[in-house]
Amino acid sequence: MQVKIKEIATGLRFPEGPVAMPDGSIILVEIARGTISRVTPDGRIHVVAETGGGPNGLALGPDGKMYVCNNGGFEWRETPETGLRPVAQAKDYSGGRIERVDLSTGKVERLYDGAENGKLRGPNDIVFDRTGGFWFTDLGKGRARDMDRGGLYYAKADGSFITEAIYPMMTPNGCGLSPDEKTLYAAETQTGRVWKWDLEGPGKLVPKKTGHAAAGGELLAGVPGFQLFDSLAIDGAGNVCVATLMNGGITVMSPDGKSVEHVPMPDYMTTNICFGGPELRTAYVTLSSSGRLVSFEWPRPGLKLNFS
Repeated sequence: MQVKIKEIATGLRFPEGPVAMPDGSIILVEIARGTISRVTPDGRIHVVAETGGGPNGLALGPDGKMYVCNNGGFEWRETPETGLRPVAQAKDYSGGRIERVDLSTGKVERLYDGAENGKLRGPNDIVFDRTGGFWFTDLGKGRARDMDRGGLYYAKADGSFITEAIYPMMTPNGCGLSPDEKTLYAAETQTGRVWKWDLEGPGKLVPKKTGHAAAGGELLAGVPGFQLFDSLAIDGAGNVCVATLMNGGITVMSPDGKSVEHVPMPDYMTTNICFGGPELRTAYVTLSSSGRLVSFEWPRPGLKLNFS
């Protein structure tokens, strides 16, 4: 699939986590800047809140506030050849956490920084179900000679409950729910795979299936060669649309995993996608190493997110 790209904003400091807002603006994170920022349709950039650390995935909650996966911070490398990219845990790493941001005031509050089996390391992506609970990934954290493994968590928006549901995984990144919310999807960055789990209710996995990997998960699809997966979004047909690194673009997987298509993008660090605009037919994509937000027409409506 070839698309015609419109450049909306430049000069962003490793943007991720775009959320399409009703007024036509896009709220996203600038991980290297430590901010939540709003991009208006004319490309202006306004800082909404300063979180510090490494704000990553974003989602609007049932209270109208923005929920933030904060990975605690990265060390960065920037060259003319490769642009800006994260390379390791920050020297001033401030700990993984889930934060809640009041968009009207910029107030940031810490909601969770651990679960029953220990501290969060590098929360990455988040999706709300229709009951107001949310799933999020913890990518883990990498250093020069070792790394922390990651997993999937479920939590309530009021700060009263969090549980480690799936562990361990190898760099879990994007996560999403099928249109009927009976399937949970998660992408693994380093393996270039997307896994799925059956759900029997909010935050409830169908009991583990013998012989399946990733804590009972079933492989939806993987890709060959040096391709890494980042965040994902689901479109209205149930396709899993995964931002793809190195082979920069969006990898589109059918709900049964039998069809896999690549939509190329002009940045090897294509990190996130969301849907907005009339009938949710506009795809918004972050091109992170070059600091850009772009848009293009999607061939189908996107899936409307809860509380958006």
